[in-house]
Amino acid sequence: MAATREGSDAHVPVMLDRCVEILAPALTRRDPSAPAPVFVDGTLGMGGHTEAILLACPDAVAIGIDRDPQALEIASRRLARFGDRFRPARAVYDEIGDVVADAGFAHADAILLDLGVSSLQLDEADRGFAYSRPAPLDMRMDTDGGLTAADVLNTYAHGDLARILRDYGEERFAGRIASAVVAEREAEPFTGSARLVELLYRVIPAASRRTGGHPAKRTFQALRIEVNGELDSLAAAIPAALHTLGVGGRVAVLSYHSLEDRMVKRALAAASTGTAPPGFPVELPEHAPELRLLTRGGEEPGEAEVGTNPRAASARLRAAERIRPATGRTRTTKTRTTSSTTTKNSTTTKGRPR
Repeated sequence: MAATREGSDAHVPVMLDRCVEILAPALTRRDPSAPAPVFVDGTLGMGGHTEAILLACPDAVAIGIDRDPQALEIASRRLARFGDRFRPARAVYDEIGDVVADAGFAHADAILLDLGVSSLQLDEADRGFAYSRPAPLDMRMDTDGGLTAADVLNTYAHGDLARILRDYGEERFAGRIASAVVAEREAEPFTGSARLVELLYRVIPAASRRTGGHPAKRTFQALRIEVNGELDSLAAAIPAALHTLGVGGRVAVLSYHSLEDRMVKRALAAASTGTAPPGFPVELPEHAPELRLLTRGGEEPGEAEVGTNPRAASARLRAAERIRPATGRTRTTKTRTTSSTTTKNSTTTKGRPR
């Protein structure tokens, strides 16, 4: 499907001003002879956050990472006016250290991770991310290969289906839904979202439908996470991003459900806490915290933003600043496609959380 400028115009970046406010101090070049500060958008999407950073921080260069080729095309058109200040890279965001190193930089000065599903993916009917309209059960963020949501529904054993619905969707009726899916696929494999939504309306009790939001919300979330390996990627991406930050560098992470937010919270809290044994009289430098938290808990969007952009309602923003050098960084070994390479990522078939 051809990328369009209209798609990027329709996109409303979540907590845009606050993200720029947090990250901009790390992207100001005070010494004209110093290298340009480096911003990395690990989840580029349609480029709204990156555009705002490049406008607010005229000294900065930006690397935009995305595994979705359509998103890269749209963002590259949107950001073309910035010339070589913007550098797209097709990759998974847990490869952030390699992407930055391959671009010739020793570290990043600011990193943004905007997790979940992008507006582009939600708005493209044939991607199957949205339960509000009929679509093929795809849900891949990288459509060049890998498992689809239909594959999961049609091939996973009952126990595995129940597990992902329970663990990734926090679905109370995971076992009941898995049983219904297994029974129905015997008659005909699942191909489209409408049939799955209809099944969920039948299986989930009416009382729960009245109070728990749309009955398909949790199941679609679970399938998307499984298809794209989102939590595995996030578990690797957070330490990779933190290790890629230089001293004084800042990271901001937007998450949209409790599973993601807990992972981000724990990682930032651990790195912002000293590791000296209890009762140790002097904190040695190697035991000092690596990060300083910049947000108090998970910040939420204001009522005005939620009113104009309902997709922001569940967002939580956490941010931190690196205050001493990272230790133990190792590069990943995946091969991938970047803006200057045509090698397909051969080790990851799961998708980008964005």
